[in-house]
Amino acid sequence: MIGHIHSIETCGTVDGPGMRYVVFFKGCPMRCAYCHNPDTWDPTGGEDHTADDLLAQFDSMKEFYKNGGITATGGEPLMQIDFLTELFEKAKAKGIHTCLDTSGVTFHRDNPALLAKFDRLMKVTDLIMLDIKHINPEEHMKLCKQPNDNILDFAKYIDEKGVDIWIRHVIVKDITLIDHYLDELGYFIGGLKHLKALDVLPYHNMGEIKYEKLGIDYPLKGMEPLTNQDAIYARDIILKGAKRRRQDDAAKAAQ
Repeated sequence: MIGHIHSIETCGTVDGPGMRYVVFFKGCPMRCAYCHNPDTWDPTGGEDHTADDLLAQFDSMKEFYKNGGITATGGEPLMQIDFLTELFEKAKAKGIHTCLDTSGVTFHRDNPALLAKFDRLMKVTDLIMLDIKHINPEEHMKLCKQPNDNILDFAKYIDEKGVDIWIRHVIVKDITLIDHYLDELGYFIGGLKHLKALDVLPYHNMGEIKYEKLGIDYPLKGMEPLTNQDAIYARDIILKGAKRRRQDDAAKAAQ
């Protein structure tokens, strides 16, 4: 099976635990206003690879990855779920830690054939880094041009499958950096039993130059970047919401 790959990073340090071999998949249905990889949207083009090709390169550097593994990112890796599953199955056969960085946008529980593919993928996925772009459905549509009901359901599905979850959330002034939305996000993720980490990332405009080169209008042109202090502030609100959810769930269980 052939995978359409945008690029490969051999020494990734922010895409999962330890040193990672990071595979950027082609194709993404999301159009997030702050996306810094618009060159991955088109599912065509890029480099063609087999799972064996990628694992051979991983093996040639495996001493670097003793405490890491392979991360599939993009783009949206789930657009190539069959190839992704083959890659992860072969990686797990070699004892390699697998991490999926995804928005979960392609998940639909009511599609039996698709759900069977997700069930198979979950068996060989050690960690999912799930990007929740916006907790509010209407604001999510404005921000990403896609609904978020299936994304939030995917978070619940991962939890049901017992797969470790890291939540990623980008804060943007006047869009996601709003207290009641941050609290609502926290309350939602507080219900995930397998939540292992929360990454709150401040908006940056470093992708703007890519849009210029591709001849695409940058949706957030002129938006000011945020700081690490902004991220700390937002993370604190999210965690308070998560704590409240856990307290509420504990109280219900005790009744």
